[in-house]
Amino acid sequence: MIDIKFLREHPDIVRQNIEKKFQQQKLPLVDEAIQLDQERRQVKQQVEQLRAKRNKASKQIGALFGQGKRQEAEALKNEIAKDADTIEELTQRQRELDRQIREIMLVIPNIIDDSVPIGKDDSENVELERFGAPIVPDFEVPYHTDIMARFDGIDLDSARRVAGNGFYYLMGDIARLHSAVISYARDFMIDRGFTYCVPPFMIRSDVVTGVMSFAEMEAMMYKIEGEDLYLIGTSEHSMIGKFIDQIIPEQQLPLTLTSYSPCFRKEKGAHGLEERGVYRIHQFEKQEMVVLCKPEDSMLWYDRLWKNTVDLFRSLDIPVRTLECCSGDLADLKVKSVDVEAWSPRQKKYFEVGSCSNLGDAQARRLKIRAAGEAGNYLVHTLNNTVVAPPRMLIAFLENNLNADGSVNIPAALQPYMGGAAKLVPKR
Repeated sequence: MIDIKFLREHPDIVRQNIEKKFQQQKLPLVDEAIQLDQERRQVKQQVEQLRAKRNKASKQIGALFGQGKRQEAEALKNEIAKDADTIEELTQRQRELDRQIREIMLVIPNIIDDSVPIGKDDSENVELERFGAPIVPDFEVPYHTDIMARFDGIDLDSARRVAGNGFYYLMGDIARLHSAVISYARDFMIDRGFTYCVPPFMIRSDVVTGVMSFAEMEAMMYKIEGEDLYLIGTSEHSMIGKFIDQIIPEQQLPLTLTSYSPCFRKEKGAHGLEERGVYRIHQFEKQEMVVLCKPEDSMLWYDRLWKNTVDLFRSLDIPVRTLECCSGDLADLKVKSVDVEAWSPRQKKYFEVGSCSNLGDAQARRLKIRAAGEAGNYLVHTLNNTVVAPPRMLIAFLENNLNADGSVNIPAALQPYMGGAAKLVPKR
């Protein structure tokens, strides 16, 4: 969410930004916000003038009573009473204007960074760099659920009976591999100086609207019926919400956190053949990284965050690439974002396994997260990035570490988390 003062002073920049994101339907909101803001400031000025008049008259009334001028004092009291009704009406109007302006500002997209490529959708995202050589083996790589089935490691049929489509049972070595990857990712981030955290898995609506756009909320979040609670779609939601209405001493910045949580998502829309199995699901687990920092440091941390993910995947012998999100593919709160994609030997292409985002001060403005500096309080910048999100990450792991005999290599970095095993051998 951008500052109303910025919109008021730079409406053309805001309009240009909306056009860069191909959201022309939102252009009228700029003028609407400006008009409402002008009325709000006028109403506020009227209220302040009437209150100043009331304060001055209160002193005069006391003086008149002291001078025995009761009739004049009563007349002035009646005048103040009328003003009090006007003040109440204007105050109510000001609150309504505040509400209307906030609703509009929640919809107007954040100002994207100048370096973001312009494009309509994810088909125009730009590849930045590749890490590790993508290899296509000389044997056929089965679909990921078929690989898991060889280890008796997955049961989708039982999951459908219990919870419906989009759920799964992981079993035996595959379940252990899942947990090993999460544990390895946790320790990987701790070793890089991040503080480990397990957050609440449900958040209130004021936190939801503070951390994401309405479009994302509708597409992702599960609402708890009868309560002001939502299941989180990622631990970033509750991690940023941890600091709602807080003033953080500047010397504590940056705050670098890595968090574990289950994640719950509606995942609306049609899914293609390659999104069956455990690729696109309603429930999964994830290790996340979150940073709160000074505004001048946010781009530095942005680069550090996505590099952490690249380094982790390479330590597990998985080739990856970075893909910069174009303007039309950026969620409304994001300033800049890069996806990390893993190589799929089966599909002979890359697919998304994580996303790193710089949100500037948008979340901090919505949630009133400030830092106390020598020159006064200011809004912090927030960033987030996926460390790993199995079971999708398991797809990349299994495909890239698969052998012709159906066994799966365990890279040295992960072996301590798998009881020292260097290889998984299929049961059938």
